[in-house]
Order: sequence, then structure tokens, then C-alpha cells
Amino acid sequence: MHQLKIPAVFMRGGTSNAIVFKEHDLPQDKSLWPEIFLAAQGSPDPFGRQLNGMGGGISSLSKICVIGPPSRDDADVDYTFAQVGVRNDKVTFNSNCGNMSAAMGPFSVDEGFVQVDGNKARVRIHNTNTKKIIISQFDMDNGLAGIDGNYVMPGVDDAGNRVRLDFLDPGGAGTGKLLPSGNVIDTLDIPGVGRLEASIVDAANPTVYVDASAVGLVGTELPADIDAMTEVMDKLEAIRRYSGVLVGLAGSVEEMAAKPTAISPGFVSAAQASPILTGKVIPEADGDFVCRIVSSGNVHRALPGTRSICTAVASRIKGTVVHRVARPVEDPTADVRIVQPSGVIVLAADVVEKDGEMFARSATLYRTQRRMFEGYVCVPASKVPNFVNYQQQHASAAE
Repeated sequence: MHQLKIPAVFMRGGTSNAIVFKEHDLPQDKSLWPEIFLAAQGSPDPFGRQLNGMGGGISSLSKICVIGPPSRDDADVDYTFAQVGVRNDKVTFNSNCGNMSAAMGPFSVDEGFVQVDGNKARVRIHNTNTKKIIISQFDMDNGLAGIDGNYVMPGVDDAGNRVRLDFLDPGGAGTGKLLPSGNVIDTLDIPGVGRLEASIVDAANPTVYVDASAVGLVGTELPADIDAMTEVMDKLEAIRRYSGVLVGLAGSVEEMAAKPTAISPGFVSAAQASPILTGKVIPEADGDFVCRIVSSGNVHRALPGTRSICTAVASRIKGTVVHRVARPVEDPTADVRIVQPSGVIVLAADVVEKDGEMFARSATLYRTQRRMFEGYVCVPASKVPNFVNYQQQHASAAE
């Protein structure tokens, strides 16, 4: 059969890559989107490489973003994020991607969704997955989003134009509550894992944190090494599923298995000399604590954007697992320096106590982005039968 061509842009946002579509270039029936996204990325691929599509073989390189007109008065655009499985056929819409959020403001400006006068852009992005507002600010260059700059972010081998992302009221993005269990610490008793302490925090995206020692790690192990530790990865997945059920994201651990992005597991340790992917060692004094996050079955090579936000917020909530290991600070508004596999990421988190409860007013993340290819993404018609039928029906109706 022939192939179908869909207008698209291929972009890097932070340490992730994604195919970016305009909403009007996709079917109005959103139930048809998953088969298109799978075909475009080359999933499922039992070899884990996505060679027959645009995906890169790991979760951070297998993403889709869709931009459309705003559905809220306080936004300039709507942004929908989809995580596409690599080895499986799962396409999930229950979380946002902070890294790709960095590319959405520039895309919106360059594609004419938002008009900018002057050298500075400010785009109000409504993430439909979490129903939260993100303010994106960046420099312009000759009427387009700037690319060149001197900001270097861990995990990207070149400097670029810094994008500031302010996530407003990030708490409860997935569960409705900053502390969805109602506790800063929960003692989990998980079959096959045992009893351990965990903190479940939901800021930008739900995450469950344990101390690295609770799963038999020091905390500075590198992603590929951890991925190969089957017993450790199985424990982290069990913690993820059990925590998801505990906070109401699913009715059973079996149901949570089908929701790989609904909540992520992470482990933390105190600041210490930490090797990173480049072979460099980050000195203990350069960070406030060390963190690793599992995303869609892999330890992320660079801390995911929204999970970075959640981690920074968690470090400012007294009593959490993250707060326990974090370097003490006198000023709670000071930058949070997280050591992760690609270096040190710096964030800001504004967390206060309000009416006896903790409240995250905002969190700030810095990223770079770049448009790398524009044109059409081709999908084999045989892989998208429902989309083919949709097109034929609409063509007949037009006649």
C-alpha cells in the first residue's frame, strides 16, 4: 500500500525529541491519533530501536506534541502531549513533558499561532494533559524564535537561547493534590519488595520517591547500569504500581501496568561525588542532592522536565524523602541544584504552607530548544487503516 503524508515538524525540547503536529492536520476524532503516532514513531519495535520510524529507541526520543488554538481564555495555545511506547503499542496522554514544553512556545510563534512584537516573546501554554498553564519566555530573532545563545543545559552538547518555563500552580497535576496520599511519608508494604518509606508528590507530574538505599543502590549509578539491574528495575516498577493504586490513579496494580506514565518512580541520595554520562565527575559541593527517575521503563538519561519540577518541589516540603537527603538551606526560595545523569540541573520552586497544607505556587525550569526538520512525516497506509477509512469518508462527504 501507499504512504500517507502529514505536515509535521521534528523538534528538540530540552533533552527530548518529538514530532510536533498542528491539531488541524490530524483527525478531529482523537481516538484515531494513537495509530498515527505509533506508525510515525516506528512502534511497536521488539528490537527497541524504532528504525522504521522517527523514534530514537528510548522514552525521551519517542514523543508526540500537538498544538492547537486555546480552549481557555488565559492561554494562547493548547498543547497536548503523547508518550509513545518503544517496544509496545501504548500511547499515553496522562502526563505532560516538561522538556518538550520548552519547544511549544517557539513552535507557536514560528507557526503563527501567537504574534510577537519586539525582541521578547511570552506565550501562555495550556497543557491539556494536566490542565495547567505554563508561561514560556524566550528571545526573538528577526521575527522568529531565537536559537543561538550562551545557555548550556546538561545533556545537550551545544549552547542555545534560554527558554524560561514558569509552571503555575503545578500541584495536583495528575491527582488533584500536591500530596495525594495526604502524607509526606508513606510506609509501603509491597509483596516481593518488603516495607519501605516513600514520598508521593504531585507537582507537574506525580512521582514516588524512595531513598536509593531502599532498593540497594548508592544513588550515583548510571542509567544503562541500572537498566541492566533486573531486580532493581522490577522493584521500582512494583513501587510505581503500588503507589499509583494508593493515590487512586488505578484500581489495581494490573491496571497501573497499563499506565506507564501516570506516575514515575525515582530514588534520591545525599550530595556526593557523582559520575555522569560524559565521564566527568560532579563534585559533592556542586549539588544539593542526587536523583534518578525511571520513565516508561528506562532510567532517564537526563532528569525529565516535569519530574525535575516535582523533585525540586518535593525537596522544599519538610519531611519528604527528598527533603531528608537534600542539603539544608536557610532560604527556601534559593535555587535547587539536582545532580542527575547528565550533570547539574538548577530550578526554582516556590512552596509555602497555606491553611495548614503545603502549596506550590510555581516552579521555574530553564531549557533550550531547536527546530530540526519540517515538512511531512510519512506513515504506511497499512499501519493506519482507521485513518485511511476516515480520510475516504471525509473525501466522499466533500464530493
